Amino acid sequence: MSPSQTASGRNRRLLSSVALATLLWPAYGHAQSAPRGLDPIVVEGQTARPAKPRAASSTAGSARVRRSAALPAAAPAPATPAAVAASAPTFNLGTPASSASRLNLTPLQTPASVEIIKGETIAERGQHSVIDAVTQNATGFTASPAPGNGGLSFATRGFTGNGTVMSLYDGTRMYVGAGTMTFPFDSWTAQRIEVLRGPASVMYGEGAIGGAINVISKKPLDVQRNEAEISLDTNLTRRLAVDSGGPINPNVTYRLAAIGNMSDGWVDRDKTSNVAVSGSVRVQAADNLAFTLSEDYADRSPSRYFGTPLLNGRLDESLRFQNYNVGDSSIRYRDNWTQLKTEWDVTPGVSVKNVSYYLSSHRHWKDVESYAYSPSTGNIARSSYIEIFHDQEQIGSRTDATFKGHLFGLANEFVAGFDVNRIAFTHTNNSPYAGTSTVRTYNFDPGNFLFVSPTRPSFHTLTTQYGIFAENRLSLTDQLSVVSGVRSDHPTVERTDFVTPSGSFEKTYSAPSWRAGLVYNPIPDLALYGQYATAVDPVTNLITMTGVNRDFALSTGKQVEIGIKQQLAGGRAEWTLAAYQIVKNNLLARDPSNPANTNPLQIGQQSSRGIEASAGFKVTETLRLDANVAVLRAKYDDFVQVVGGKAVNYAGNVPANVPQVVSNIWATWAFAPGWSANAGVQLVGDTWADNANTLVRPAYNIVNAGLMWKPDAQQTFALRVYNLFDTVYATSGGTTQWILGMPRTAELSYNVKF
Repeated sequence: MSPSQTASGRNRRLLSSVALATLLWPAYGHAQSAPRGLDPIVVEGQTARPAKPRAASSTAGSARVRRSAALPAAAPAPATPAAVAASAPTFNLGTPASSASRLNLTPLQTPASVEIIKGETIAERGQHSVIDAVTQNATGFTASPAPGNGGLSFATRGFTGNGTVMSLYDGTRMYVGAGTMTFPFDSWTAQRIEVLRGPASVMYGEGAIGGAINVISKKPLDVQRNEAEISLDTNLTRRLAVDSGGPINPNVTYRLAAIGNMSDGWVDRDKTSNVAVSGSVRVQAADNLAFTLSEDYADRSPSRYFGTPLLNGRLDESLRFQNYNVGDSSIRYRDNWTQLKTEWDVTPGVSVKNVSYYLSSHRHWKDVESYAYSPSTGNIARSSYIEIFHDQEQIGSRTDATFKGHLFGLANEFVAGFDVNRIAFTHTNNSPYAGTSTVRTYNFDPGNFLFVSPTRPSFHTLTTQYGIFAENRLSLTDQLSVVSGVRSDHPTVERTDFVTPSGSFEKTYSAPSWRAGLVYNPIPDLALYGQYATAVDPVTNLITMTGVNRDFALSTGKQVEIGIKQQLAGGRAEWTLAAYQIVKNNLLARDPSNPANTNPLQIGQQSSRGIEASAGFKVTETLRLDANVAVLRAKYDDFVQVVGGKAVNYAGNVPANVPQVVSNIWATWAFAPGWSANAGVQLVGDTWADNANTLVRPAYNIVNAGLMWKPDAQQTFALRVYNLFDTVYATSGGTTQWILGMPRTAELSYNVKF
């Protein structure tokens, strides 16, 4: 074992001890009655400046009051030159969350594992991407981003990929095509990110056995507020962001946020550029009626780095910055989301909401994507010259009605609604992706793309979907409540195969799911809960399912979860503990009695069980700690594949890309007036690179740190260093090549609010 590996092991043991101590400390506190998030650490600015006066408002009457209650209020101008240096913890147990319940319950009221990562936390820690914000803050989440999946692919509770861990934007999902999701990607336009661990099909339909990530965009403000930020890092990433919101007139408010960046990248020949714009206007048409129109657009030319080839099954760090893609490679994603939200309070106990939307995504890849080292020549063999276009459009509407009252004399909340969608997807490619080339390991000519096969339309699908759902919360006593939900989805897929007409088909599926849970509060701000939930996943992505898979039923899953959550010490501390087991059936596997049969059977089963804990507490007025850890055992219970003409049962093996230990630890210290520092470590355990468990990607620890100076309440200068110890680590990849993480990178930024 090398000295660096030995040091890494010592670091992991030390950090694991710190994590355990951090998690156990809050259990000795006491409960308080008013749910709320942790108090922020406040740092006094060095320069006294009076707060800027606000423009007087002529608004009066209930319409103004109603809008103020419905919208996120702008932070009031401080009476003293104070600035928040440390925001609330990542799980915010007393804050209402929409991702785990349509009844606007808080995590303390919800019998499930849900966390809220506030925008202030994300900004404080310098997490510019949704990937970083989720994996470095949320409990038990990791990611395997790659150009082929759009750079957005998560794993949690033993399940991986966009087909089983769902990504949403403002509660709306774009159906996954060919395993790819490309929006949302930047955290600047996010007001907060909510994560739900465990089955989410009862909320959002098929495709969420592992969990769901919901990015909530910035909303219109009823008080004028503006913000701008500029930054530069050692990879020559130039980043410029603006954010503005406020009233247009007494009944109309707006929000506009935009971010753009350009970078030289950290591997050779990998210039990137990204633009994202989010705008929304809210109209308070009446005291009880409001409309919000939002428009989001993103245009990305992301990294074209597909990984580093392994040399004889091992990572050679001398290849860390090599990019083996062709010289004229190209990737571009363009996403557009238009949504109209209507909120109508019919009576004090009845409300109706509707979201109608048009979503589109247009993607293009032109790359050579597979690299393998040849021991006999010492060269790199390149294959899979791929050109692919995705053209996807989705139009849909979701409506629900909420009723709050009493049932048999007991307090009751009930919501019911429906969801309809129509998705058109066209896949154009140059299959069978022929073309090969060989380049030297070092000092090579990347060459140009080989147009060996013609690029032509491959297939088109038209998917129509409707779903109905309902959820109920019945308070049996002041301390005990029952939360339940049910959903039934009915998608119909029509596929037209332009290459193989026999592959055309039309198929209708049924996807029912339900859940039921109990929440018990023995004392205020302490919740014990248990839940049973079911979910469904497609055997592949639903809207791009092939003719071979059309007759298979959807995969089904079930979860049992128990847990405890608590706020204590007057909001200074929070902690959670959960244990779960998930079983997923109807996986595609080979017939063990007939290995020569290439048609798979639905006989496979996969399961996971684990324990997750998180804690955050304000140790002193200037020091706060947050930590979480997830330990799981994921495995195939029955999974047969054909290897070398023989049936091999992978039962007992760990699925690929599933680390079985994940932890995050953060500390924030306001050490002097106007100054604060933070540091965080992300610990990810060993991960198998293949289902046969023949090659392991080593565990790694990544340390990020930041130093902030606030000369006054409006300005922030920040110096951040990502991957402080320059750890070489792999985030995804198979048996011949791995995608490596970013090396040590320093960033200087300036933020101003006005």
